[in-house]
Formats: sequence, structure tokens, C-alpha cells
Amino acid sequence: MKKIILSALAVLVFGYANAQDGMSFGVKGGLDLVGLKADGYSESLTGFFAGGFVEFGIADQFTLQPGLNYHTASKTVDEAKIKANFLSIPVLVKYEIAEKFNVMAGPSLYYSLESDDNDKTRFNFDVGASYDITENFFAEPRYSVGATGDVKVSHFLLAVGYKF
Repeated sequence: MKKIILSALAVLVFGYANAQDGMSFGVKGGLDLVGLKADGYSESLTGFFAGGFVEFGIADQFTLQPGLNYHTASKTVDEAKIKANFLSIPVLVKYEIAEKFNVMAGPSLYYSLESDDNDKTRFNFDVGASYDITENFFAEPRYSVGATGDVKVSHFLLAVGYKF
């Protein structure tokens, strides 16, 4: 897991160093609505996420956007606090369908910072869209559906971001 996180950080740093060569990088963050589902169990948590990304063109209207994010969410139920803290590494492919409007999809790896068991790593599949408000600012709703693990963890993310 450490190798994956370090690799993602290396991609972000590489993107920063080569932004002049058609690559860009940025930051994003916002609301994270987390859904936990297991056999006979369902819980919703509210929190936030923040992180960075690298973006580079791979074809005419296609862009690859790997990133690294920190997520935290919690809820108090019957005086007990439920917490969820994750690191995520999404690898999204964006497709420009109109000027300033993109759709995106791709896998993401979530690593739980709370779990003590062997089920710390989960894979999700993300779908979403982004709208470029200006050349640098954008808004992005995205749904990340849980694909693995005994407890399926899904995220609905409402983000704003800035491209440098």
C-alpha cells in the first residue's frame, strides 16, 4: 500500500515539474456523503475530502486525471461516534463533450485509516462530470460506488477545484 501511495505522490510531483509540457496539476475538495452497506446494515455519514491531481491529454478530447485525496466523515448514533477516514487514489478518464463540460469515469482505490482488520483496501468505480467555471476554477459532482469488501463503501462527492 505504501508503494501505491508513494507512486501516486511521485505522479503528482512529476506533474508539477512538467506542467509546462502540456500537463497541469491542481487541487480539489468538498463535501463527501458516505454510504456504508453490509448484510442488514446501512449507515450514512457526512464529511469532506481534499486532495490534488495531475491532468494530461491522452487524445483529442480525452484527459487522464490521477489523484490523491484524504476523506473524513463521521456521525453520532446513540452517543457513539462512527468515523471513517480514507485515502483515495482515483484514476479518471475525462471526455470533453462540450466546451467547458466533461464527463469522467474510472477506478479508484480507497485505503481505510480506521479499520483494524484485513479489509483496509477497497476498489470503487467512479462516474461523474465537471464544469469549467473559468479557465482555472471548476465544479465536479462524482459518485464512487463500492465494488469490493464485506462492507460496501460508496461516496457522493461534490467538489470545487483549481487548476494551476
